[in-house]
Amino acid sequence: MDLLRLFADHLLPVFLVAGVGYALAATLKSDPRPLAQVAFNVFAPCLVFQIIAESRVPAGDVLRMGSFAAVSLLLVGAAAFAVARLARWPRATSTAVVLCALLPNAGNFGMSANLLAFGEAGLTQASLYFLASSILTYTVGVLVASLGRAAPREALAGLARVPTIWAVAAAFALVRSGARLPGPAATALDLLADACIPAFLVILGMQLRGAGLRGPWGPLITAGGLRLAGGAAAGFLLAPLFGLQGPAYQAAVLQSAMPSAVINTILATEYDVEPRLVTSVVFATTLASPLLLTPVLALLR
Repeated sequence: MDLLRLFADHLLPVFLVAGVGYALAATLKSDPRPLAQVAFNVFAPCLVFQIIAESRVPAGDVLRMGSFAAVSLLLVGAAAFAVARLARWPRATSTAVVLCALLPNAGNFGMSANLLAFGEAGLTQASLYFLASSILTYTVGVLVASLGRAAPREALAGLARVPTIWAVAAAFALVRSGARLPGPAATALDLLADACIPAFLVILGMQLRGAGLRGPWGPLITAGGLRLAGGAAAGFLLAPLFGLQGPAYQAAVLQSAMPSAVINTILATEYDVEPRLVTSVVFATTLASPLLLTPVLALLR
């Protein structure tokens, strides 16, 4: 009963809101891309700016969580690469498996789940993890998806166009100066930030509308298992080594166990890296995630 209560209280609301997005896409045939662009370029930067500026997060906490996220994600990605090499899968398949295992859904799923499970303190730490995973997405993720065809300069140029990165820099500059936003600007920022989590979840449901299970089962199970179970194991193992405690520890482990990121489907399509397999992994890990996340929540509380 305790596990059922944890699921109902902290994970079921996430799926119910995502279900609204799924129903919207199914009935109105809505395209998630316009809303995704608004959420990625407006809502998410405002939320991260608000969290850093209002909670006055120390730079050391940002560095600690960022280092943990980078090491834990790269460890899972390296494990996926090793398995793919041993299995001698085709290059495109191996790349798809690494991509799915490497990048978790730390944004629309992870931040929402942490807010419900651990409150504002958990959301703050989850946002720092989301920032680090975003940097990894637009550097290592792009390089992996491109199979070596994208130069590092291109990846860095893409990173420079991510508004969340600039929001972090602006927030720390504001904190360092000791200044505050003017009242009307702060109110507008709060309104945009409050829209982030609901929009993320609606987008998640809309993006999963056309997904299904396709592709070879071996790579699918490997990528899904490493992303969920491997990610959770890396979180529990590495979080104490980076000195993460309290809400930081809870958010770090829960974020590490998140399903494969929806953006993986975008990267796979852009670089023609087994997009059907990648979409299947995203779909399967999202649906299966409560089976892992519920006991993980029980251990963290």
